[in-house]
Amino acid sequence: MKGGKIKYAFTGKPWQYTGPNGGYFVSLPKALSKEIRAALRSEEEGWGRLKALAKIGKSEWKTAIWFDTKLNTYLLPLKAAIRKKEIIEVGHNIKVELCI
Repeated sequence: MKGGKIKYAFTGKPWQYTGPNGGYFVSLPKALSKEIRAALRSEEEGWGRLKALAKIGKSEWKTAIWFDTKLNTYLLPLKAAIRKKEIIEVGHNIKVELCI
């Protein structure tokens, strides 16, 4: 995985936002989010956004993570194309790599 300054890996369960046009996300573990925020908060853009390179399975794409103050963690959005290609289902553990 190329790009980014720091590499992180975690396992999480995808979920769908219940509001209008509910997107799909995976929440980063809170301890990992705390570590990332402590190290990179000065690089956040609007709404706590950090550019990232994500990898799930064989799929790798440019994206961003956002800090959710209600959940107190970063969220990684999961595009439909990635969910389809990697057969990602809500509630099933997935392994994620991030370069930020």
